[in-house]
Amino acid sequence: MMIDVLTLFPKTFRFVLGESIIKRAVESGLVEINVRNLREWTHDKRKTVDDKPFGGGAGMVMKPEPVFEAVADLKTRGARVVLLTPQGETFSQRTARRLSRYKHIILISGHYEGFDERVREHLATDEISIGDYILTGGELPAMVVIDAVVRLLPDVLGHEDSARYESFEDGLLEHPQYTRPSEYRGMRVPKILLSGDHKKIEKWRMEQAIKRTRKRRPDLLTTKN
Repeated sequence: MMIDVLTLFPKTFRFVLGESIIKRAVESGLVEINVRNLREWTHDKRKTVDDKPFGGGAGMVMKPEPVFEAVADLKTRGARVVLLTPQGETFSQRTARRLSRYKHIILISGHYEGFDERVREHLATDEISIGDYILTGGELPAMVVIDAVVRLLPDVLGHEDSARYESFEDGLLEHPQYTRPSEYRGMRVPKILLSGDHKKIEKWRMEQAIKRTRKRRPDLLTTKN
């Protein structure tokens, strides 16, 4: 997979992309991530990317020209052009899995008062929000999308079951997890997990996942994730 990120602040991605699983995925050639400064597609000395909104109002609006030109230069056949915006579809595991099936994704991180509407109407194939709140820009949402998508790519996590049994897969929260020691300060690991009976353990985990989901996120039991 190739991921291109269009942003005004490329340095903000340095630490997230240079650590842990994402770093290893890049070094292994499983994904290529390019963070690109939108100002590279401006044509004036000041490298202007925003302007005052028509009709008046507070703040500045991202101009359409740099965004359209950047996407035209980068987009490959079948690529998804993802606009990070509070007006978009709420990001979910289902969305991450859908995006992980594409060979090329372009993430557009906005700033200021948002984008010229023509970007939304005529360029973006997807609009994504990571929640009902406002951030300074689209850089953090882009990082969230990258992290969630990359870890779903084949061989990134190193074991095919690593992502399969996590929260939101199959519409459930993940079952409780335990590790050594089996007893700590009087708190014991459930005996079933020490039994070695894998069928009973799987049954227990499913029961616990359903129980936890019903208690904490009952909405997941009535909607497909």
